[in-house]
Amino acid sequence: MKKFLLSAVVLAITSGVFAQPQAKKVADVAKFEKETIDFGKIKQSIPAKGTFTVTNISSVPLIIEQANPTCGCTISDYTKEPIAPGKNGVINATYNAANAGHFEKHLTVKFAGIDELKSITFTGDVLAAEEFDKIKITPPVDAKTAVVAPAAPIVKAVKKSKAKGKK
Repeated sequence: MKKFLLSAVVLAITSGVFAQPQAKKVADVAKFEKETIDFGKIKQSIPAKGTFTVTNISSVPLIIEQANPTCGCTISDYTKEPIAPGKNGVINATYNAANAGHFEKHLTVKFAGIDELKSITFTGDVLAAEEFDKIKITPPVDAKTAVVAPAAPIVKAVKKSKAKGKK
């Protein structure tokens, strides 16, 4: 009976030592406006900058401990002071765009008191300067512009033909 009682006490003590409180996850304390930023087509040798916005969704101040890029081609900076509950902080990423081609880069974010790391991503296509200058990146055309734009040459043609008829 003594052995059984001793074993139960030892088991209770060791399980108490190894038991850990429920670990918080990033999703419990922070919400990112976007976890991926697409830079689209960018010109080679012109650094591209993007900003990730993070909102503190917990009831205590949130501290970004680190926001580390996964390569040497990226520089990051982030809000250093604690982010109050309900407020926003930022993580800025600058990609050097030295090499032409598609890229997908990541930043690993660590929050104080949270063991889990969060990965955020930015992506895009770097075009050589000559290739970038050849293409014209224009904003999307809305319905009003699509209807109005073709009408302008027709109006000019009608005015010209009326002017010829008056002579």
